[in-house]
Amino acid sequence: MPTHIAVDAMGGDHAPDAVVEGALRALQRPKADLQLTLYGPKDRVQPVLQNHDVPSDLPLTVHHAPDVIAMEDAPGAAVKTKRQSSIHLGLQAHRTGQADAFISAGNTGAVMAASMFILGRISGLERPSIVSFFPTLKGDFSIVIDVGTNVDCKPSHLHQFARMGTIYARYVMQIDTPSVALINIGEEPGKGNEQVKAAYPLLDNDDAINFIGNVEGGDLLHYAADVLICDGFMGNVLLKFGESMTTVLSTMTHHEMERQGLSEEEQELVAGVLGNVQKGFDHENRGGAPLIGVNGSVFIGHGRSSARAVEQGIHSVANLATHDLVPVLEEAFA
Repeated sequence: MPTHIAVDAMGGDHAPDAVVEGALRALQRPKADLQLTLYGPKDRVQPVLQNHDVPSDLPLTVHHAPDVIAMEDAPGAAVKTKRQSSIHLGLQAHRTGQADAFISAGNTGAVMAASMFILGRISGLERPSIVSFFPTLKGDFSIVIDVGTNVDCKPSHLHQFARMGTIYARYVMQIDTPSVALINIGEEPGKGNEQVKAAYPLLDNDDAINFIGNVEGGDLLHYAADVLICDGFMGNVLLKFGESMTTVLSTMTHHEMERQGLSEEEQELVAGVLGNVQKGFDHENRGGAPLIGVNGSVFIGHGRSSARAVEQGIHSVANLATHDLVPVLEEAFA
């Protein structure tokens, strides 16, 4: 059976055009075993589809969702008042089993709030969270949790992030005994603010977590651990700093090559090497990040997602759906 994904056609700065194109590309990728439903106003989504040469047998449908939650809308108000939005109806399809997963590059706060409202939170879990991926010198990725979903966190939240991250790394990334570290301003257990100092013993005394202690900011890209824990404030700063690497390093390198008078051929060679290095920081290569801790498989894309990012995000959330973390999380937090 193909994996059925509910797609928010109105999510993101370039919707619906980028979403429709990305969905078509995802379906046409070799060995793609997918079925997609695009949720959005038919009078806006269908004309975009008609601009593409869509095969009649392509497993793609459009479900009319007249309300649109804009990027600037207040999440709480939008969730309450726009009940016929693409976010609402897509998540409802996932909740009722009509879809195996849901993906949106729209208003992150609204997706988070609607997921909590429609799908519900895993029993015993205080805060669902978004997981992100950081490249390292090892060549593999560390996952960072949280990266902006929960700006103000209690020590117990950090403890639960570690348990969720461990489960994700084990079941999705196939790491048998994932290591967990707490991002801090020093390696010693007594370092940091009151929040992380109180979280340290919770992590250290939990046999379900392979906790290796504190790590500093300079350790992160050296593969400090499989799972890195922090509150959403710090995590979002790290995430946005990492995303800036894809543009800032290119500009700085270009200026330096011009200063040194490198030839056009030499500049192309350097740019090619730099481009490969930067791929790990490019959000489009994964298409977004999973929201874990709710009763379902939800993927949140970047607001600036291109068609390539949407394509990759659809395949990423399909992979997440096949692992079905919900029963494992339910058992862990029961």
